[in-house]
Amino acid sequence: MEHCCSFSLVCCFLFLIPPATIEATPFIDLINSTCTQCAQNSAVFNYDFCVTSLQAVPITHAANLEGIAVVAVELALQNATATVSTIEEMLACAAASDPFAVRCLRDCLELYADAIAMLVESFWEFFSRRFSTANILLSAVMETASTCQEGFTEKEGEMAPLTEENDNLFQLSDIALCITKLVSREQISGEPSHLERIMEKK
Repeated sequence: MEHCCSFSLVCCFLFLIPPATIEATPFIDLINSTCTQCAQNSAVFNYDFCVTSLQAVPITHAANLEGIAVVAVELALQNATATVSTIEEMLACAAASDPFAVRCLRDCLELYADAIAMLVESFWEFFSRRFSTANILLSAVMETASTCQEGFTEKEGEMAPLTEENDNLFQLSDIALCITKLVSREQISGEPSHLERIMEKK
């Protein structure tokens, strides 16, 4: 099934999950309530970023909580892949007189290559219901973004050219991590699903 890595993880998810398990849902309520719950559980979680990122993807308009988790991983993967291209362009244009910047960019290129592999692996772990492993991988991706950013701070006055990309990868991975934990909690405890709790309030 590794061929699925060559296209959207969301497409893989929709192909592999029977249609009956993916219900049309009140997506705005689901996204808002999910992002709210995640923000309440973490001091660094960005609610506005969560809502804006997820609502911008049409598939989330008809996805359940698991589908939204996959969307978050897909967004993080797209970010990481685009950032690899950005870093390669920066390296091609980097001045030979700034070896520190070149070293940092090369470190980040390696880190982002690792992040891409971990994001793809986290999808399969999530799909296989090995949530704890998926959580470890997503946490490692968040650390990857932080490590890349911190590398530039080792030299006083050095600009960090990947601040936005690193922040986006951190936040998107945090969204995926939080939702994976919510799905895992429901699976383990047998509690009503996140969607079921929303519908009970209507």
